[in-house]
Amino acid sequence: MKANIFDVAKKSGLSVVTVSRVLNNAASVRQSNRDKVLKAMEELDYRPNASARSLAKGRTGVIGLTLTTLHDAFLDTVVKEITDCLAEQGYFLALSVAPSFEASHQSLFQHDRVDGVILLSPVEEDAYVRELKQKRIPFVMLDNQHQDPSVTSILVDNFRGGYEATKHLIELGHNKIAHIRGSASFLSSRNRERGFMTAMAESGLEPYCIEDGEFDIASGYEVASRWIEDGRLPTAVFAADDYIAIGVMDACKNAGLKVPVDLSVVGFDDQLLASQLRPYLTTVRQPARALGQTGAELLLGYIDGAPASGESVLLSPELIVRASTAAPRTNHHEQEGDR
Repeated sequence: MKANIFDVAKKSGLSVVTVSRVLNNAASVRQSNRDKVLKAMEELDYRPNASARSLAKGRTGVIGLTLTTLHDAFLDTVVKEITDCLAEQGYFLALSVAPSFEASHQSLFQHDRVDGVILLSPVEEDAYVRELKQKRIPFVMLDNQHQDPSVTSILVDNFRGGYEATKHLIELGHNKIAHIRGSASFLSSRNRERGFMTAMAESGLEPYCIEDGEFDIASGYEVASRWIEDGRLPTAVFAADDYIAIGVMDACKNAGLKVPVDLSVVGFDDQLLASQLRPYLTTVRQPARALGQTGAELLLGYIDGAPASGESVLLSPELIVRASTAAPRTNHHEQEGDR
């Protein structure tokens, strides 16, 4: 039979109140009594229930998470990792899926409802930060859009990802490389574009063109269709995310063009579709699990009393080379002529 707090009290020869104070790290407990309780816990293999500890400390045992959509495999992986990490510590996750601050904060941001909040890819994040600071609710931001030194944030090194994606295309021999960027309101978009520009400049190349897009299939399809109609297709494109890249590949397929023979394509995120649609997509994998785990661990630390330092954690992405990139067609002809 599993040991309980009364068994620990009996084994240690102390009161249940004293055992409870030890479990809650109360400073008023004498060290000798603390040692007796800890020894009894060890001998009985007693593991205090996290939910019970939360109630004893006046907590809800619930963490709030706000995001704008669930229609994204990357965000889905982050949320799953956060859920698993919190569950291990006896916490439940409450989701608020809303397009704006006004739509989500009234139901979620209350001390008697959550012990802390995770903001995942937030929009209007300044409003969230003001509200949470005013109510003194611990929080962390994941994949946020502004860098605030007073706020703890966990970000992916999108500059590095954009740089490595572009260098991959350059090393294959491409010099007519285009970029379809995401919305400028996202820090990730701006940094991916900056990585693209840096890699091009270091190689003495000018961008073939830079096109405005959104993080969706439609914008990639529209841009690529326009290139094909105008007869000005680049030899390679770095798309700001996988959905844009898939849109580009779909436009090529409908026009009778082949990827990567006629156009090499690189995406970003490593969405589930990237390894399911053919040709498999070369992309930059975001460390979704590390993002979720780091965010959950830092938030739980703040809830348990660690000082909120406003630290910024930068995680590294990984280039995943698949079948959608190859040397440009001219290089193929040259190699065939040399044989």
